[in-house]
Amino acid sequence: MKFISWNVNGLRAVVKKGFVDEFNKLDADIFALQEIKLSEGQLDLELPGYHMYYNYAQRKGYSGTAVFTKEEPLSVKYGIGIEEHDDEGRVITCEFDDFYFITCYTPNSKRGLERLDYRMVWEDAFREYLNRLDEIKPVILCGDLNVAHKEIDLANPSTNKKSAGFTIEERSKFTELLDSGYIDTFRYFYPEKTQEYSWWSYFAKSRDRNIGWRIDYFVTSDKLKDRLVDAKIHQDIMGSDHCPVELIIK
Repeated sequence: MKFISWNVNGLRAVVKKGFVDEFNKLDADIFALQEIKLSEGQLDLELPGYHMYYNYAQRKGYSGTAVFTKEEPLSVKYGIGIEEHDDEGRVITCEFDDFYFITCYTPNSKRGLERLDYRMVWEDAFREYLNRLDEIKPVILCGDLNVAHKEIDLANPSTNKKSAGFTIEERSKFTELLDSGYIDTFRYFYPEKTQEYSWWSYFAKSRDRNIGWRIDYFVTSDKLKDRLVDAKIHQDIMGSDHCPVELIIK
């Protein structure tokens, strides 16, 4: 099975930049999106052969997630069941026969780390949510998790120690997640691979110079280790400030 995750930074915008062509070429069994920036009824997107699920933020033009899947899920849940975390459309969980598939757009700690305290509360609540699911069946989590875990995961670690997405607090929470029984699939296959990024600032032609961050992930339960086949980052696919990431499992 092939899974794709992509922070599109506005689905309406990326549709005008060839999204459907890239979607069809990638031909994923499940295709997850983050930061769709949509309200219901604002986009009439047709993707024949796919079941389509959206979680819209209450605030217009902000956040939001989507999942497009060839196989119809057994169930679909929006959010994590905690009111303070569920008004920004950040999580969709699709249940299948032998795994849960979750797309997540993790809250950004913001410039000046003004939202870091909230981010820490979110991280604990979301990890507990994943662990409850993992007790029932394995988890496949994807999305823009808004953290570069290690220094290898961004171009300029030394100058970003206090930047949102690379604080010790955020990185430690990601370590805590992995230590509780999960795999960062890209690093599982490519532990030492450098210059593999999934997001670039629009500032100073960062993408042209590959001054980027790896903040988009596929994370799976340890119990799926024997089913992992490959993980990829599609740096050549344009249309957003992020690029798609991929996971293949048996």
